[in-house]
Formats: sequence, structure tokens, C-alpha cells
Amino acid sequence: MQASLLRSVSRMMVAACALGVGTAALAQTAAPAPAPAPASTQVNPSRIDVFLGYSYLAPHGTLKNQLFGDTPFASIDYGAIGSGTYFFNKYFGGQLEFAAHPDGRNDNFYTAAAGLVFRLPLQDVTPFAHGDVGAARISGPRSLPYRWGPALTVGGGMDYDLPFFQHHLGLRLFQADYEYMHANWGPITQPSGGRANFNAARLSTGLLWHMGSIVPPPPVAYACVANPAAGYPGDPITITGTATNLNPKKTATYSWTSTGGTAGGTATTTTIDTKDLNPGTYTVTGHVTEGNKPGQSADCTATFTVNAFQPPTVTCSANPTTVKPGDTSTITAAGVSPQNRPLTYSYSATAGQISGTTTTATLATQGAATGPITVTCTVTDDKNQTATATTTVTVEAPVVPPAPKTEKLCSIAFGRDKRRPARVDNEAKACLDDVTLNAQRTADAKLVVVGEAGSDEKHADKLAAQRGVNTKAYLVDEKGVDASRISVRTGPAGTAQVETYLVPTGANFDTDVTGTTAVDESTVKVQKRVALGARAHHHRAKKAAAPPAQ
Repeated sequence: MQASLLRSVSRMMVAACALGVGTAALAQTAAPAPAPAPASTQVNPSRIDVFLGYSYLAPHGTLKNQLFGDTPFASIDYGAIGSGTYFFNKYFGGQLEFAAHPDGRNDNFYTAAAGLVFRLPLQDVTPFAHGDVGAARISGPRSLPYRWGPALTVGGGMDYDLPFFQHHLGLRLFQADYEYMHANWGPITQPSGGRANFNAARLSTGLLWHMGSIVPPPPVAYACVANPAAGYPGDPITITGTATNLNPKKTATYSWTSTGGTAGGTATTTTIDTKDLNPGTYTVTGHVTEGNKPGQSADCTATFTVNAFQPPTVTCSANPTTVKPGDTSTITAAGVSPQNRPLTYSYSATAGQISGTTTTATLATQGAATGPITVTCTVTDDKNQTATATTTVTVEAPVVPPAPKTEKLCSIAFGRDKRRPARVDNEAKACLDDVTLNAQRTADAKLVVVGEAGSDEKHADKLAAQRGVNTKAYLVDEKGVDASRISVRTGPAGTAQVETYLVPTGANFDTDVTGTTAVDESTVKVQKRVALGARAHHHRAKKAAAPPAQ
């Protein structure tokens, strides 16, 4: 019988362990464990544990009766167990336990006990040991009635923390107990009498429900910040508070105070009106509470600064920066107020006339002297704070056109006809055509022809004058140039040529071309431009027509 009992106990222990391991594995699969927390925060044991589960009982006891002999009590495969434990601290607690094993073969056990529990909370698992003192209500073989007797229990087990319901649910992997119980049915000499001592083994497993916490919740914390942290009188400052570690089941209330301005309201934010504040730094204090116990309220502070109004700034530019007398320039002013105050614009100039009251103005330079003009741009805000900047516009001096200059045109050579060294031959046509064309283009210009002679030529001065006069005659007679526009001069070049010049109105030939001498054209007779062969033929004809000599 004992071997059978041991086999039954072994099977129940294996089944309990398998059930516990399987449930733990299912919990791990359903909700993967988060990353380990720091050692100081990993374990937060419950204040109260309620256990309900299945229980197996092996009584290991015998009813002693002189009439019927010893009658053993059978094991009970189906039972229920429940307990409630209140922990005084992290490790020790007091326990009430009740177990019912009513399904034996005429043997039924009910126990109620109270005692102490020791536990060792670890990450995910909690081994424990307990000892209880109580009473057992037992009915025996042969339909013996229920009798109460003492019961002592010692044992232990291991609990596993499941991730369900915010870790309120746990699994008791196993609970193994030794129980001593005694029952007395009266004198052993009577059929319904007898007594029994039990050294019982009890195995249990089931579910736990954790309530409360040994470690108190963290105290409420409160932080607040000002946005913006600095402003100017009239700028709104918003203070925002952020509370942590609040109990979501409770309603938190908020309040605000400030050393400057008005702070109020019962929300997590408040707005400070700064329009009447002087420049300086002010402190706002926020308060949050969810109860009267320590750790259920907190304060926070935030500071903000009210700055003095800053004056505006301005830049000034001109386009163009250089103008001709009488022209205008556009002046542009760019004013900025650090507080975005409204701005007005004004302008002044050291010369000329300037007009405009917006970001642009116009500088007129009529009557202004040449040179730089300084323009001042001024901006003024509604607090009568001003800023100025300057720019410069330069009035150019009037452009004086350059004085006209005598222009040299082309030259005619006279070295080819030795018999008529002053004759204008056909080789000069191209040059004189160009001279004519220039005279036609510039109707108010004058022409000067300068005759010259080589130093080895006889009567050089007269030959130079004759060459100039002959050239003028060609331009007048054959090209139709007005004779009054042509002057004849001689020059010192020392070559057999005539140089031609165009003299625009305003030009001074004597200044531009030095060393020439005016020719008195009345003393120089023009030599007609007749081909040399034609003149010889004409001479012979005259000679033939003469009457014969007498």
C-alpha cells in the first residue's frame, strides 16, 4: 500500500510540475518579458496574495479499532485549496488557509489553519515556506461521522509571476506540504469508535491574485517650463506643467502663483499677462495634488524675463549711387524693430531735394553742386525710439566734350613728272576723291592743303606753293568743292608732296599742325591739268598754220 501511495504522490508531483512549467511557457510566449529593469526596481512584492487551486492529499493514516482491526485511509485525488496571505513586509506575512478533500472512499478531510509565511521575492519567481496551526474535520471508513481534531502544516512551494492583468495574476507552480492531523471517534472497543493519527502529504497548484504593493508608489513629481523664457512687455508667457507618477484613478488639481503678472487657472498651463510688468525676472510656482498623504503633491517653478524695449535698427542705400546733374536716385531704408513695433520713416539730404515717407524716397539733384550728397534715413517706433543710417549719392561734373582736332587725310606725291613737277596727275585721284568725300560728310569743316618741295628742288618755296594751288584747283574745278572752304599752305617736310587736312569747326589748324605758312594765292597762277602729249600736239599745229616766211 505504501508503494502505491508513493507512486500516486510521484505522479501528482510530476503532473503539478508539468502544469506549472507549461503555463509559464505559455505566459512567456503570449507576452515576451520586457528588458530587465535595474536591480533596485525589478521586484515590487504584493501586499496581499489570494490563492485558489487544486489539491491532492495522501493521508497516510490508519483507524485503530479492536473490533475491526486497523483500517487505512485512502488518498484523495481531487480536492480544492484556498488561502489568503497578508504580508507585513517584503518577506513575512500571516496566512489563513482552507483545504477540502471530500471525494475519498468514505474518508473526507477539511482543514482550516492560520500561520506565518516566509517568501523570497525574485525576478519572475517567488519561493516560499509556511507553517500553520489549525483544525481538521475528518470522516473515516465504515461511515464514521465527522470529527474535529488538531492539524499542523509545514511546507513550501514556488510561485511564478504571469504578465497578465498588469502582473496581478500569478501561477503557483507547486505547493508541497506535510500535515499532521489527529481524530478521535471514541473508545476503540466500540464498533463506531477508534482514533487515528495522520502524517499526510499534500500537493497543490493553482492561480494567485496579487493585490497591493509592499513598496509604496513613487511620489508625485512636477516640472514646469516657460515659453518663451523671455519677452517684452505685452508679450504673453505660457507656463506648462508636467506631472508624473500620478494615480490614474485619482483626480489631480492644479494651481498657479507668480511674483509678477497674473497667473491663475486650474489646468496644467497658465498664461502670464506682461503688459504692466517692468523689465526684470519673475518666478511662477505651480502646485499639483491628488491627496493629502505624503508624496501625493508636488511643486514646480519656472522663471521668465521681461526685457526692456530695444530701439529699432535701419540700413540705408541708394540706387544709383552716381548720377548726372539733374538726375534722381532712389533711396531705400530697411528698418527692423526687435519687438515688431510699428515704424515711421523720414529722410534728409545735404543737397538737392528728397521726398518720401515710406521705405523708399526720391532724391532730386536739380541745382545741386557736383560732388557727394549725404542722405540720412531715420526710423522711429511708437515708443519714440529712433535709429539712423546714411548713404551717399555723388553728382558727376558735367561732361565737357573734347575740343575738335585737325584730322590728317592723305598725301599726294609729285616726283613722277620731272618736266611738270607741280602737276596733279591721275595718281592723285584716289586721294582727292577721299578728301572730297570727307568734305561732303562734314559740311561745316574746312580743308587745308599743304604743298611741300624737296630740299634739292629749284625754287622750292614757289614749287611748294604751286603744288598746293594746283591741288586746290583740282578739288574746286573737278570735284566741286567750295573754294572758300579750302586754304593753301606750305610746309617744311622737305618732300615732293601735298598733304591734306580736314579742320572741323572749333579746331585750330595752326595749333594742331605747326610749321606751315599761308600762301598768297593771288600771286600764284593755277597750272591747268593738261596731258603732256596734248600740249605738244597743240604746239605743232600752231606752228604748221603759220604763213610761210616771205
